[in-house]
Amino acid sequence: MNETPTDESDRAKDGETAAFRPNPKSPREAIQPEPAPQPPARSRHVRNPFVIVINAILSIAVLTVIAVGGLLYWGKAEFEAPGPLAAEKTVIISSGSGLQAIADTLENQGVIDNAYVFLAGVRAYKNAGKLKAGEYAFAAGSSMHQIMEDLVGGKAVYHTVTVPEGWTSAQVVARVREHPVLTGTIDEIPPEGALLPETYTFTRGTTRAQLVQQMRDAQTKAVADIWARRTDGLPVETPEELVILASIVEKETARADERTRVAGVFVNRLNKGMRLQSDPTIVYGLFGGEAWSQDRSAITRSQLDARNPYNTYQIDRLPPGPIGNPGRAAMEAVANPSRTKDLYFVADGTGGHVFAETYEQHQRNVVRWRQIERERREREAQQAAPAAAGSGG
Repeated sequence: MNETPTDESDRAKDGETAAFRPNPKSPREAIQPEPAPQPPARSRHVRNPFVIVINAILSIAVLTVIAVGGLLYWGKAEFEAPGPLAAEKTVIISSGSGLQAIADTLENQGVIDNAYVFLAGVRAYKNAGKLKAGEYAFAAGSSMHQIMEDLVGGKAVYHTVTVPEGWTSAQVVARVREHPVLTGTIDEIPPEGALLPETYTFTRGTTRAQLVQQMRDAQTKAVADIWARRTDGLPVETPEELVILASIVEKETARADERTRVAGVFVNRLNKGMRLQSDPTIVYGLFGGEAWSQDRSAITRSQLDARNPYNTYQIDRLPPGPIGNPGRAAMEAVANPSRTKDLYFVADGTGGHVFAETYEQHQRNVVRWRQIERERREREAQQAAPAAAGSGG
């Protein structure tokens, strides 16, 4: 029997289907799903070893950047965070210490809690070679950043030495030698009048010789400035003579309101060719640098009459040198004294003086002063009598 083309076509299709779908061997196999198609083949570029290495490097770089960024963020926070100090602490940074030694010292003293963070922070701010030695007082809770700024700025602890007006150079040197923070020795005592009395500040590590030189330099500058501003007509011809007369004024009165008037008395006497007749010059001539180490206000007749190159009761004009180191105010008083006709003054019993233009006025003032002194001694004797009686019982 003839088959139509349609039938042949159908049979061909059935054959193709049969070829694609193998005949199942069992009912289970007949209902099993068709297998999934295989994934497409990977690009040979992806499988290239060079690409693999580049990808690995980029991954590592990204991770490294993230890690470094995190470390920097943490380090900056630690560098600026409050430190471990619970109270102010003084630490000495020795001269010549390197950055590592400084960091170790700060950590050992409990000022910082991580020397490595401090090292990194200082280097990051490019201050590794700028930290200064000295004695530092770090406040409670000081951050590493603040500590670095203190060390870079040299904000060290300052100590002081005060030189009172009128002290001799020997007294000044003795005080400098006694200071426990200063170092080194002083080989010689400077000339009288070469040091400027005032308060001097210094840091640990300063030598005694350096401080004394600072005093000499300050006096040289002060004398030059005052000499340049002196009034006309003074009976002193050199800056050295101004210092000599100022040292006498310094020992005659401690009252600021009297300095220019006392200076005026001595200027008037020198202009008239009169002797200065100043008691402190007698004392200095007898005892030198130890003249003011104790109370020597009571001048005896034997001291007054003893030969003495400084005794202005015996010599004309000025003594051969200063009798101490005058302060700035005393030198300014001599450079610009009061314009009066006073030629005499004597203590008034209250710490000041009473002035006179004539000898007769002066004598009356002396009588009053002696009466005041006599009454003072009598009061002291009366006050001492009961105390002595009580101790004897």
